[in-house]
Amino acid sequence: MKIMLVCAGGMSTSILMKKMEKWGVEKGRDIQVKAFGLSEYEENWKGFDIVLLGPQISYKATEIQNIIPLPVSQIQSFDYAVGNVENIMKQVDALLNK
Repeated sequence: MKIMLVCAGGMSTSILMKKMEKWGVEKGRDIQVKAFGLSEYEENWKGFDIVLLGPQISYKATEIQNIIPLPVSQIQSFDYAVGNVENIMKQVDALLNK
């Protein structure tokens, strides 16, 4: 599963990306996670299964959904802030019906 994380500049999601990759290894889940800033997602979305947005850009969700044909969802603020990958992956699984 390939997950695209998008935030304002790509920096805060880079921290979450590393936590998610570590979680995937520990849980035996085959996940690939890449972080992008708002200015980068549009030319990089191909090959991903889902797009998760940092809470600071949740206002862009509808716009992004209209541009790319993938499930797009905002990461809950608390889960994002503390890096609760377990909850984030439950959200991903629910969106992808796994």
